[in-house]
Amino acid sequence: MSEATTGSNGDDEIVTVNFKVTQSFLDEIDSTWQGRGFNSRSEFIRYTLRDATEFPTFDRDELIALLQAEEDIREGRTMSADEARKQFGTDSDE
Repeated sequence: MSEATTGSNGDDEIVTVNFKVTQSFLDEIDSTWQGRGFNSRSEFIRYTLRDATEFPTFDRDELIALLQAEEDIREGRTMSADEARKQFGTDSDE
């Protein structure tokens, strides 16, 4: 994940940026970066901001859907492909 620490050419100067968030949001950020294997909060924020600027078409609704899907998987709220075909009335030949 170290690619998030510098600019694309490696010669960019690192500058400090300050911003305010609520304590509860900061707690959420901290649990996220630690759970995803980043080395620091700053590394996670740089990575996240870089990702948002490189892929600006990925919107909030898509992120929410992905996060919900991850939670469903963790909570065991999944079904097999056969179960999905039966529930949604699709053929396995399609």
